[in-house]
Amino acid sequence: MKDLDLDRGLEEANTGKFADPNRTADGAERAQVALSDPQTLWFNTGTLCNITCRNCYIDSSPENDALVHITADEVETYLDQLEERSWGVREIGFTGGEPFMNPEMIEMTRRSLERGYEVLILTNAMRPMMRPQMQKGLEMLRDRFGDKLTLRVSLDHWSPEHHEEERGAGSFDRTIEGMEWLRDGGFRMAVAGRTVWGESEAEARDGYARLFAAKDFAIDAQDPAMTVLFPEMDMSVEVPEITTACWDILGKSPSSVMCASSRMVVKRRGAEQPSVLACTLLAYDPEFELGETLAEAEGAVALNHPHCAKFCVLGGANCSA
Repeated sequence: MKDLDLDRGLEEANTGKFADPNRTADGAERAQVALSDPQTLWFNTGTLCNITCRNCYIDSSPENDALVHITADEVETYLDQLEERSWGVREIGFTGGEPFMNPEMIEMTRRSLERGYEVLILTNAMRPMMRPQMQKGLEMLRDRFGDKLTLRVSLDHWSPEHHEEERGAGSFDRTIEGMEWLRDGGFRMAVAGRTVWGESEAEARDGYARLFAAKDFAIDAQDPAMTVLFPEMDMSVEVPEITTACWDILGKSPSSVMCASSRMVVKRRGAEQPSVLACTLLAYDPEFELGETLAEAEGAVALNHPHCAKFCVLGGANCSA
């Protein structure tokens, strides 16, 4: 039902838009973004999650296995391709679902770090991460690789009330418990929050700063790379299409958009091989599936989706660290 509601809202809010990858609804040339400076290769570890959020852009839940668990061997295949294609990637990112639901999470991270990449893991820092096997693996990675590993914790708001509006009763304390374990273990942490409660960015960052100080978390609330504040992904809101003229109008460069610097690998349920997507936000739209190899994924991406406009171009968001 959720997917149907989102699709209906999108259709009603953006009637006639986002139909042609080359032209907007009024006939203008649609903006495209080239892979100009690849910095991050993302892997979706699977859509299974230990909780169901009120508004998850990828519909992760304890039941959704539309994207199945990717394996360490499959990850390594793409690490080989990175070297073959000379992409110059700096960072390997792991997202989900909840990455620590994947039994090979530690091994995938180890292989990426051993290749010399920085690794960013997005996690809710709850029970999957706190299982003894995962804790032991993380401690091994910390001892070998130090600050080359960052765990970015999903803390939707600095207050328990708003965080739990998204993630359910008791979720704030469980996440804080995981963050305290990371703090005590000397892990490098960052935070991802949402901007949906009418606060200014300054107010939100001040709230996070107070929380981090109270908990002695070594996270800079004023640094957008360490405390990332994402706009909400509301598919029922009308958004403008992005034309080639928009870059000059907005004073932005195509290189500032996420698909200029990253791609994401997923493994679909029933598929023999993983595939490469243009964006971490558009896991289910076939238009943004680029092929099974990095070579196939090197082409330009047409900004033919509401998320391209609201989240990336107008919202200025970037999932990387």
